[in-house]
Amino acid sequence: MSGFSLGADRPRRKPSLTPMIDVVFLLLVFFMLAARFGTDMSLSLAMGGGGSGTYSGPPRIIDVLPEGQRLNGVTLEEDALQATLATLTESPEDLIIIRSRDGAVLQRLIDLVTGLEEAGHSNFAVLE
Repeated sequence: MSGFSLGADRPRRKPSLTPMIDVVFLLLVFFMLAARFGTDMSLSLAMGGGGSGTYSGPPRIIDVLPEGQRLNGVTLEEDALQATLATLTESPEDLIIIRSRDGAVLQRLIDLVTGLEEAGHSNFAVLE
């Protein structure tokens, strides 16, 4: 057996890194999509006609506009809106009707409701 050879020594092939890179990118995409970006928030709203509360007292209708808000047809800044609402409500549980107008962004509605909740109001109805 001394002269028997299976062939010349071949150079070793380097393993391909392409499959490993593919797996790493797939894992990266998976974890990015599975991660929670920020906290979820829920708003307690009654859609028009839901009957979540009885309406009594003066009108409290807030129109959400693309560039502001109106309370009972009068354009007000948020601080003035909350001060005026305080005079129109007897308790924080009084129903406030919110209407979103054409061109208004949903985030404006959410910001308005969040601000009203921070001011102590808790009963809202959203109309289309």
